[in-house]
Amino acid sequence: MSSLETSPERCEELARSLADIRDRARIAASSGGPTLVAVSKYKPASDILACYHLGQRDFGENYVQELVDKSGQLPDDIRWHFIGTLQSNKCKTLASIPNIYAVQTVASTKAATALNKSVPSERKASLYIFLQVNTSGEDVKSGLPPVTSVESASESELVRLAEHVVTACPRLHLQGLMTIGSLTESLASTDRGNQDFETLIRTRDMLHDALKESSGEWGVDGRLLLSMGMSSDFEAALKAGSDVVRVGTGIFGARRQKV
Repeated sequence: MSSLETSPERCEELARSLADIRDRARIAASSGGPTLVAVSKYKPASDILACYHLGQRDFGENYVQELVDKSGQLPDDIRWHFIGTLQSNKCKTLASIPNIYAVQTVASTKAATALNKSVPSERKASLYIFLQVNTSGEDVKSGLPPVTSVESASESELVRLAEHVVTACPRLHLQGLMTIGSLTESLASTDRGNQDFETLIRTRDMLHDALKESSGEWGVDGRLLLSMGMSSDFEAALKAGSDVVRVGTGIFGARRQKV
C-alpha cells in the first residue's frame, strides 16, 4: 500500500464521520453555508486524500513544515488554512505554498508585514488572513485582546492591526476574526450562550465601525467573517453566527501526541 492509499475500512470510517459533521453543521448553521475546515494535523496525507475524494477542500494545519510536506503530496486545489501559532521567521515558507488559502492566526503588525512581503509576486489572489483574538483572556492562548467599547476602539491593538493590514499590506486581504475559546465556555455552551463567541461577535461589530472610514477593502461584501468553533462546540458556534468552523477529532478521530 502506497503512502497515499487508505484501507477500505478507514475510508468508510472517514466517510461516516465527515457526513455526520456536515449534517450537524448544516442543521446548526443560522444562515448560509458555513466553511468546514477539516483540521488534519498529525494525520497522514492519505486521510486527507480520502476526505478530498468525498468533496472536502478546506483543510487546516498547525505546523508550517507539516503543511509544506502535505501540500507537496496532495492536489493543488485544496484550500489550506494555517491555524497554528504564527512565527514571523516562518512567514516566507508559509506564503510560498502555492495553495495556501488563509492564515487564521495573525496577531501582530510584524507578522502581517512579514506575510505581506513574503507573498510571491506571481500569486494572483490575495492571501486571506484572520486576526486572532484572545476572547478568554487565558495566558496560554495567543491573540490580541478583544475590543471592549466603542470609546476605546481607537486605542485597541486589534483595530490598529486591522487598519495596518487594510492600508499597508496590499497582498493580504483581511477576511475576518478568529478565536479559540476556553474549554470551560465550550462545555457550558450547551446550557447557555458561549461568552467567548459573544465577545468575538461584539468585537467584530465594533471593528466594522472602526474600519468604515478605511480606504482599503476588507471582509466579504463589507462584512468580516468569524472563525470560531471546534469539534466540541462547533454547533454552538454556528448557532451563534460563525462563518468558519475548525473540526479535527470529530472527522479524523483522536490524534497521537507529537513527540
